[in-house]
Amino acid sequence: MRAIGQDSFGGPDVLKIIEVPRPVPGPAEVLVRVRAAGVNPTDWWHRTTGGLAGDAPVRLGWDVSGVVKAVGPGVTLFQPGDEVFGMPRQPAPAGTYAEYVASPARHLAAKPAGLSHVEAAALPLAALTAWQALVDTADVRPGQRVLVHAAAGGVGHLAVQIAKARGAYVVGTARTVNHDFVRGLGADEVIDYTRTDFVTAARAIDVVIDTIGGDYGPRSLRTLRPGGVVVSLASPAEARLADEARALGLRSIFMITEADRAGMREIASLAGSGRLRARVDTVLPLEQAAKAHEIGEAGHTAGKIVLTVSD
Repeated sequence: MRAIGQDSFGGPDVLKIIEVPRPVPGPAEVLVRVRAAGVNPTDWWHRTTGGLAGDAPVRLGWDVSGVVKAVGPGVTLFQPGDEVFGMPRQPAPAGTYAEYVASPARHLAAKPAGLSHVEAAALPLAALTAWQALVDTADVRPGQRVLVHAAAGGVGHLAVQIAKARGAYVVGTARTVNHDFVRGLGADEVIDYTRTDFVTAARAIDVVIDTIGGDYGPRSLRTLRPGGVVVSLASPAEARLADEARALGLRSIFMITEADRAGMREIASLAGSGRLRARVDTVLPLEQAAKAHEIGEAGHTAGKIVLTVSD
């Protein structure tokens, strides 16, 4: 089968089409014919550094939407012909930039019938990140005030929708050009972080979703009411920040997204009912994975980039 591979770490130009054996599903696994694969910041992090996988280059891609072609021993959830989507194996390598991928059956969910494969492939990693941050980690409840940084971004625009589905009051940060988009997602307030200090504009916040890192964590502490929490998705919280939070009666938590069938089923339910939609900024064929990375790393996309895989 065709897949995207790399021989060394580096820029987008290291990505190339390679021929590799088609995987065979093992016990409790299914073989998925990939129709679309989402592109995420973790992909270029792994491309340049190896990320969580270590020293050797890995086959990239975690988001997938496609059709089950074969099932391994013991699989009861799916059968050939089923349309599925999910985030296999995260944080281990999955290799969804390919024509086929073998996935643990319980890392997938049935694709909502109303979603195309492109729309479905844009959801898993970013939506699971938002879900696990807001629901599993922060336990957002109706009426709470949630601040989402980079609210027009891949994770951010889904976090806004999930927080609204939980009944929260949502404040997002985004450039002015994206304000209508973010409001259209349901945000109650939008702050242009290039013109206004969000620390002074966002007050009495219960939960902050920090997708940016750097000084955003320490600054976000100043927006929280007593008992509030900053959930960091960009980098491990420094001990200093955690200590500072505790001294103020607050919390700072670093989170890594995990493969999660329960979360995927919740996301599928929200998407199937129309309450959660991924905005797809750019669609490119698998062969243009390098271009997808160039666009993504430029940092100006609103929503997600998706690769399509032809027959």
